[in-house]
Formats: sequence, C-alpha cells, structure tokens
Amino acid sequence: MNATPASAGVPVESSWEELVTVALLGTERRTPPVWAAGREVPVAVLDAAAVATLRRRAGMRPGRAAVRPEPAAPDPRRPLPPAAARRLAVLLADRPGAGGGRRGTAPDLMELLPQWLALADAQGFAAPPETLPALLDAARGRTDLRPAALAFAGPRALWLARLNPDWRFALRSMPGGGAALPGPDEPERTQRLWQEGLFAERVALLTALRARRPATARELLATTWGTERAEDRLMFLDSLRSGLEPADEPFLERALTDRSRNVRATAAELLSALPGSALAARMAARAGSCVAVDRTQGAPSIVVEAPHECDASMERDGVVPKAPAGRGERSWWLGQLVEAAPLGAWPRRLGGRTPVEIVALPVTDDWRNELHAAWCRAAVRQRDPGWSRALLGAPSAAEAGGPGAVSPAERSKLLATLGPAERAEWVAGFIATHGLSEAFQLLGVCAVPWAEPLGRAVVDALDIARDAGSYPWSFSGVMGLAERCLDPLEAGRLDALTAIPDETENAAPGAGGYWSEAFQRLVTTLRLRAEMTAELAVPEPERSPAMP
Repeated sequence: MNATPASAGVPVESSWEELVTVALLGTERRTPPVWAAGREVPVAVLDAAAVATLRRRAGMRPGRAAVRPEPAAPDPRRPLPPAAARRLAVLLADRPGAGGGRRGTAPDLMELLPQWLALADAQGFAAPPETLPALLDAARGRTDLRPAALAFAGPRALWLARLNPDWRFALRSMPGGGAALPGPDEPERTQRLWQEGLFAERVALLTALRARRPATARELLATTWGTERAEDRLMFLDSLRSGLEPADEPFLERALTDRSRNVRATAAELLSALPGSALAARMAARAGSCVAVDRTQGAPSIVVEAPHECDASMERDGVVPKAPAGRGERSWWLGQLVEAAPLGAWPRRLGGRTPVEIVALPVTDDWRNELHAAWCRAAVRQRDPGWSRALLGAPSAAEAGGPGAVSPAERSKLLATLGPAERAEWVAGFIATHGLSEAFQLLGVCAVPWAEPLGRAVVDALDIARDAGSYPWSFSGVMGLAERCLDPLEAGRLDALTAIPDETENAAPGAGGYWSEAFQRLVTTLRLRAEMTAELAVPEPERSPAMP
C-alpha cells in the first residue's frame, strides 16, 4: 500500500509534548510547519504518535520487581445465594441522584443497602469478591454504612484496604487496624501491646478486654494512667461505659481529681450512672436541698431554691461552673445537680410519691421546664423506664404534641429507654392524636420493621394528609422512613392509595398525582424489600429419610 503524502513526510522527531498539543487543539487549529494542511494531517499525527510511543517504550528502564503481597485471609462464611448476589450488584450500582430531578415511583436503592447488609450479616453470608471494590467505595462515601459493610466484606476488605489508600478508612474502622488482638490466654502479649502498641491498637485492646473481663481492663488502664496524655485518658475512660459496675467506683473517684476538666466531667458522669456511688449520694443531697414539696398553700406543689454558688466540692464532682451564653448560672447549676442525682432518691425526698405523681405536681416560679428537663436527662443516663414513662406521659395528652417541658428530642431519648413494643405503642398513640408533624424523631427510635399498630397509624396519618389536599413534600421524611421501616406485608393494604384521588375544591393543583406517585414508590419499595428478604432466607436443611 502506498503511503499518503502526509504520512510519508511524518516528522517522527517531533516531541511527544508537541504531538499531544496538536491532538488536543486539533489539526485545523495547530498544524506543524513541516506538514501541509489537508485531510491527511490527522492520519499523520496518529502515525507519528505510534512511532513516538514505540520509542518511549523502548527507552524505558525495567522496574524493580515488587514483593508479592501475602494472600488475603480465608473467609469461612457461606457464599451468597445467586439471586442475592445479583441483588447486591444492583444495589451497589445505584448512585444518589443518578437520574436527576424527580425520582418518580422508583425505589431508592442506596437507602435499601443498609437493610440488605444487616440481613446478610445476620445470616452469616460472605461478600462475593467481585463486589468488594464497589462495596468499599459505597462505605467510603457513607460513614453510617461502614460497620455493616465492613462486617459483610470480611477479611478480604482489610487486605484490599492495605493496598489502596482510598480504602484506608477500613483499617481505621476496625479494632486495632484489623490486626488480631491477644486472646485471654496471652497475658504477656496483652501487656506488650498495651505498653508498645499504637493508640488505635490500645483502644481496641481495652475495648475488647472490657467486653470480656471488665476488671482486667480497668486494672490494665490503671498501670499507665498517670503517664497517659489527657486526650488519651479521655478516650480510655470512655471505654469504661461498657460493662460499668460498682467495682469501677474507686478508679473513677480518683479520676475526679484529674488535671483535665474533660476527664473529670466524664468520670463524674459515669459515677452518676452508678446509683449506689458516693458521688451519686453527694449529688442527691445537694439536689434534695434545692427541691421540696410545699404543703402550705392547700394543694401541694414543688418549690425550687437553686444553688447560689458553685463551690470547689461541686466542681470536683463534675459541675461545670461557667454557664453557656444566654443561660442563668443558678438554673445551670441546678440542672447539673438534678441530672446527676439518683432518681430513686426523689420519692423519699418528695413524700413517698411515685414518679408519675411527682411529675404531675405543679412547680412554682417557672422552674417546671428546667426541673423536668433535668429529670429527662437523668432518666436517659440512668436508663430508668419508670421515670421515662412518667415524663413522657400519655401520648394523647395535649402537651405531648406542642411546646412544653419535654421537647421532641428529649421524648425520643426517653422512648429509647423503653422496650420495643411499648415504644411502638406510645408513638402510634402520639401519631393518632397529633399527626405526623412532630413524629419524625420519634419514629427514628422505633424498632424495624415497625409493629403493626405503629405502621397502621403512620399509613392512616399519611392518608389523612393526602385527603387534606396538600402536597406530599412536607411528609417526604416520614415517607422515606416508611419505605425502609414499614412491614412489607402492609403493601397489599396500600394498593388502594396508589390511585389518583379526585381533586377537591381546596386541594393544591396536581397534589393528587404527586401523592399517587409517592404511594406507588412506597408499595414498590415494600415489595422489593420482601423479595430481598426471600433471596437471603436460609433454606431448611434437607432431612434424611427415616429408617424403616
């Protein structure tokens, strides 16, 4: 084949940089002077690039052979069923905002991924190796996804994380950076790791020991306590929350004199969570001297006399003397005292009344909100369901749905101290009375899937909102929760809501269509969740036929 005129005169000595510039700008805008402009110039540029590439490769020095990495640790778990593996690939391929604009009736697959991972982890399945890069990328972008994603990914994820800097978060997220921790029968290795290990390794070691042998972890911490940095002491002390027991009191009492204010505050908080501790008794005496029942006015009421000063002994026990901006000092000190006092001391102090009776008493001089808020924090800290019930009150009460002593955030924390069934029943009653306007935080602490009464209350409230003729966007957060938390068995009951309702006179234009779309997405998502669960279900083992 005869060469074209342009390719025959290819200036192979042209620099690589010049060829790249010509390719980027285009041959019409940048033609080297040795070439005649024409249609053959692009062919000439490609020929020159091919020759230059060959010369560049021929001139490269051979690289030094790298050490082959050790193989990944074996994963003994069962492989995923084929249908579940295909489902995982689809969930990982979805990206937020991939289509842009309205989502329509399509389920939000990325929001279903955490639930899928929880199901797979509960069944003890191993991640398919080919999905690990996408799984690690998803966990990199969402910290809430990391615990379940890394548990599912298993040892191969740690192996990959050591090779790719983008996935190093997996090493930081695992105890001790993924390194194997000493066992209970390795005291020498435990001591060496505690004395010589990296900070993350030492935190992981202390946490693991605390879960198995609380006393051993506390004794290990005491051996180096005086030489640790303040920020490290704070992290180590925080690990004592797990398995907190009365035997921790002497160590925590010594920590009350620590040089660091944060360490002292954490020690005081932990001691106040031990109702029988000496600090709890001191706080009970201080708080009790500020709160009493007044019987001189006919109907009994609570009177409050807040502290007039924060003395050195109060500071030692964790009371912060300086109030935040906009907060009165005396109310600030009172709240800390009441919060740290054992809740069991109040019935004795207030005439043998039950928590329900105490909360029902009127409080003089506008101290009610301050006092009840402190009791809320104490109930959450001490995990006291009796006081939580009293402070929550009946879900149908008028104050439960509006401003008052117990805010929506406080209600959700109080609910978390109750059992799952009781929690769901209270929230269902709240929604039936007050609607969905303040229910979002409360729904977030309910067990998944929602119990039947709670699910029905949510659906009924959404139906009422639809009939009111407003747009569904005000309820998008609740609708998103429903997609993830409603029992999939509710899908059949929701089919009737997917139709476009008749537009009433006061309805917003087109609102019915948007509601129909939202309910279609909800039904589709629920059925998809049912399919996911079925794909991950463990088949019953085949039984061998009975011997005759």
